[in-house]
Amino acid sequence: MTHGADTRRHKLTGDVHLLLLNTDGQVLFGRRQNTGFEDGAHHLPSGHLEAGESVVEALIREAKEEVGVTVAPEAVEFSHIMHSSSSGGRVAFFFTVQQWEGTPENREPEKCSELSWFPLDALPAHLIDYCRVALTHRAAWPPGSTRSSPGAASARHRGW
Repeated sequence: MTHGADTRRHKLTGDVHLLLLNTDGQVLFGRRQNTGFEDGAHHLPSGHLEAGESVVEALIREAKEEVGVTVAPEAVEFSHIMHSSSSGGRVAFFFTVQQWEGTPENREPEKCSELSWFPLDALPAHLIDYCRVALTHRAAWPPGSTRSSPGAASARHRGW
């Protein structure tokens, strides 16, 4: 089948990713465990968008569920969006938060072995690939990228 011949609508899974930046400019990462995907790798606190939620509402919910911090909607800053055609199609939204209430703590010890802060210019060596790509692109404009499959080269989109 050629591109454009299939008229079915493409369905996407949406997820949100939290770049929680402390006053030293370090970002919070969790080390994954017991998930079946990239266990042992560091990743940002993240989760799926649930039915009826905006991406900001999802980010605020995930911040509370995963690391126990309360984030006000006005503290959420859009950082990056990434589309991946893998796994049937995903759109990942990355947001930066520099102000929150509470002390970050590991609220999902069954999925996360530890939380650690890393400077943005010294990211952990074992980091999920698409997360590294998004963090690389986040400081540049336009804030979008794509990935066709895990391990594939990413593309930066101009003119968004």
